[in-house]
Amino acid sequence: MATAQPLTHLLYLHGFRSSPQSTKAKKVSAWMAAHRPDVAWWCPQLPPSPKAAMDEIFGALEAWPADSMAVIGSSLGGFYATAVAERTGCPAVLLNPAVDPARDLCTQIGETTAWHSDEPFFFRPEYIAELQALTVDRPTRLERYFAIIAQGDEVLSWREMSARYAGARIALLDGSDHALSDFDDHWPEVVRFLGLDA
Repeated sequence: MATAQPLTHLLYLHGFRSSPQSTKAKKVSAWMAAHRPDVAWWCPQLPPSPKAAMDEIFGALEAWPADSMAVIGSSLGGFYATAVAERTGCPAVLLNPAVDPARDLCTQIGETTAWHSDEPFFFRPEYIAELQALTVDRPTRLERYFAIIAQGDEVLSWREMSARYAGARIALLDGSDHALSDFDDHWPEVVRFLGLDA
């Protein structure tokens, strides 16, 4: 079991331009409702500002028990999940986690839309500095991390992700893609890592 106590709270953080309506988020939500309705589940719609996103997350987590919570993060959400794990000490499952979003998202400044909505939002230049401020120098207590990394990721470098979380539990997939279209195949391992099968 990854947490000190049986898991009671689970946070899911979506990626850039994503939402709680993403395929993976909806799959996890449905599984939790069907199999572990006793575990508090939260997948917030994150604002574009990284600082605002983390302020919202950490504000809510003040009411959560750090010794029985865990976080799952996808892409940019994996970057955020690392910040959550480092601050709270909780376990984290990372799905193709962004390693250096301050560098990678420089090209996204301006107006854009989410994948699951036509509602426009602005990714502002100052958000790059906010991402830099959230960067963890090096993850600690690597045994609490489980990273699922696809060699077929067309957005992020699997080598960079693997190096970032070297020493952690890593499922390095031969192929797949950034969205982890084969997520169903790997979910049972996530369930075991988080002790959700207990």
